[in-house]
Amino acid sequence: MPFGRLWGTELRLHWTFAPLLVFVFFTEPGADTNPGRALALVVLILASVLLHEFGHILMARARDFSLRGTMLLPLGGVHMRDGSEMDRRPNPADEMFVALAGPPMNLIAAGIGVFIAYSIKPGMVLWGQGQPLIAVDNLVKSFIWINVVLAVVNLLPAYPLDGGRVLRAFIADPIEKDPKGVSYRAATRKAVMIAQVFAMFLIFAGVRNPWLMLIGFFLFVAIQIEDRSLLFQSVIENVKLEEIMLTDFSTLSPADTLEDALNKAVHSLQDDFPVIRDADMVGVISKQHILRALREEGNGYVQSAMKKAFETATRGETLAGAFRKITKGVTMIPVVDDERLVGIVTLQNLMHSMSVLAESRKLSREQE
Repeated sequence: MPFGRLWGTELRLHWTFAPLLVFVFFTEPGADTNPGRALALVVLILASVLLHEFGHILMARARDFSLRGTMLLPLGGVHMRDGSEMDRRPNPADEMFVALAGPPMNLIAAGIGVFIAYSIKPGMVLWGQGQPLIAVDNLVKSFIWINVVLAVVNLLPAYPLDGGRVLRAFIADPIEKDPKGVSYRAATRKAVMIAQVFAMFLIFAGVRNPWLMLIGFFLFVAIQIEDRSLLFQSVIENVKLEEIMLTDFSTLSPADTLEDALNKAVHSLQDDFPVIRDADMVGVISKQHILRALREEGNGYVQSAMKKAFETATRGETLAGAFRKITKGVTMIPVVDDERLVGIVTLQNLMHSMSVLAESRKLSREQE
């Protein structure tokens, strides 16, 4: 779920916050009689995660490290790099600095929480034998320990936690020896396997402490997100456009009227159309542009509304190149061979093809 932007980085809230609220409501004493406190506790966890990610984003800006978006989970965020850099290995030093910037923010927040706690109630007991550290009946104390737990858990060498990202940087070869990221991806796979062991250990340890089981579950979910990201990375680097381009597609003529073009668009699954004059491609136009032109200027010709500047690709290019062009605001890439249009790649079929190819790669890997 979109959750706003922070310094150009898109924030999205993951669905795991919903089961977290259910868990707090049904397991914490007093939550059933005061559901507002259960919600407040989850909000405090979200606020602590946001503080954690604030540290990452702040350091990313300082190191000129591109973070397109962050998926917020109860244990922290899963980072999404800019699409134009998906096929490039990040600088290990940059990644380590960014990874280690999160836990200090939580420790600072915990320290501020301690100051507030003793200001409100000087005799408050923040640590006691048999007393829960995180509970709905003491939100100030809970805020302190939520931040301490976030800082400590994220230092575990379990990818995609911060410690796991640091571990990956140590395992992988230096970037000078591994410019294409082969060793880097192998190191990521090792870090993921280590993280899976940690997740299973926490889940089993949760027999006595349900919070540990919950942490293990959230770590397992984060691992699955990163695992799919690895498959996605493998696809965009190794699959060529000729393997996924659309070869059966509709075209428009610059002499077509916008109403005729809209009628063709209504009866087609395409959202984007190449504009062809004789055998030459002279422009591109989308369904949205056709509708906008009709609303603003009335019926006219496709030639007046089409984009005359467009990027092309060759059939031998990889998806990585197409993905870079797509994320620049282009929604369709014509594929040419000897200056002849042989196919198109649209944002729709790109997403669909990558999903199918990723699943195919996953099945192949499981069968090996």
